[in-house]
Amino acid sequence: MSSNLEFKGYALTDASKWSDLNLTDFKPKTFQPDDVEISITHCGVCGSDVHTLTQGWGESKLPLVVGHEIVGKVTRVGKNVVGIKQGDRVGVGAQIGSCMECRACKASYENYCPHGIPTYNGQYPDGIVSQGGYGTAIRAHQQFVFPIPDEIESRDAASMMCGGLTVFSPLKTHGAGPGKKVGVVGIGGLGHYAVLWAKAMGAEVYAFTHDQSKMEDIKKMGADHIINTEDKDWHKPLALTLDLIVSTRDVFAPDTPLGAYLSMLFVHGKFITVGIPDADQPLPAIHSFDVVPNGCMLGGSAIGSKKECMEMLELAKRKGIKPWIHELPMKEAKKALEDVKANRVRYRYVLTQDIQAE
Repeated sequence: MSSNLEFKGYALTDASKWSDLNLTDFKPKTFQPDDVEISITHCGVCGSDVHTLTQGWGESKLPLVVGHEIVGKVTRVGKNVVGIKQGDRVGVGAQIGSCMECRACKASYENYCPHGIPTYNGQYPDGIVSQGGYGTAIRAHQQFVFPIPDEIESRDAASMMCGGLTVFSPLKTHGAGPGKKVGVVGIGGLGHYAVLWAKAMGAEVYAFTHDQSKMEDIKKMGADHIINTEDKDWHKPLALTLDLIVSTRDVFAPDTPLGAYLSMLFVHGKFITVGIPDADQPLPAIHSFDVVPNGCMLGGSAIGSKKECMEMLELAKRKGIKPWIHELPMKEAKKALEDVKANRVRYRYVLTQDIQAE
């Protein structure tokens, strides 16, 4: 694999046909001393893939291979790489590079680097567009390559690389654990991970959903309380109750009652959003009266760092966490993507490699 000048992947070539992906050759980034080359075996399907393919987050650089929940085997390592060797099983998430020099990078917040490079639809310093995991292989800086414990199956580890890490990071950062009451808004792919992690961390978990068909699933995931947001005054019994709310919603209507969620926070509680809607859907309006009475805080969180990813994988290993996933061959990415867009997934798709090596 390392001798190939081109990789193959299922790429978007026509933006007007967002879910029609075509097998395409593409040139990988120039291999650097800190890089790891990976032969891909699995790639999760993320809502970010849909937002990008539909141009919801802006114009994509075509042809484009998406996918940033990657697991595979190492086929090549650069001379500066430490702790990773050929043959290792590793993962790559939503970020593939950063400057390594700014204050954020030096503080192990490389996921907040202003010069970070996304795993796909980004651009490397040499001008090559970054291509994702619906393909045969990928090259990544060692900082963004995560060794997978033997106890975690590749199919399970894949969706942890973005979906899992994106909610683990704010839960860890904001103190989810014994004695804490944690709310999870939106029980889809990310939300189901938030319930699994928060429960594994020892928190009391409150799950918020309007979907009656998910109630039994949410109980099995371990939520202590399930709140139906279609009920009248659903939020009022929980006023000043929750220490932390993690919102995974990536669709907000103008009348979404954000103030109702904020009212459930205890003094100095935090509402952290990780879902990013399309560019034309801002957060619902709030008033000072929504945040002043309890001194609550509204913030966000972006994916996670390598340090957090390794902590997450250790938690999954120790607690035997199993995500709720469905596997499909990579050539069926169209079905997976359309199901994600239509909110038909329970709760994450993982694509398995089916591109024949030449």
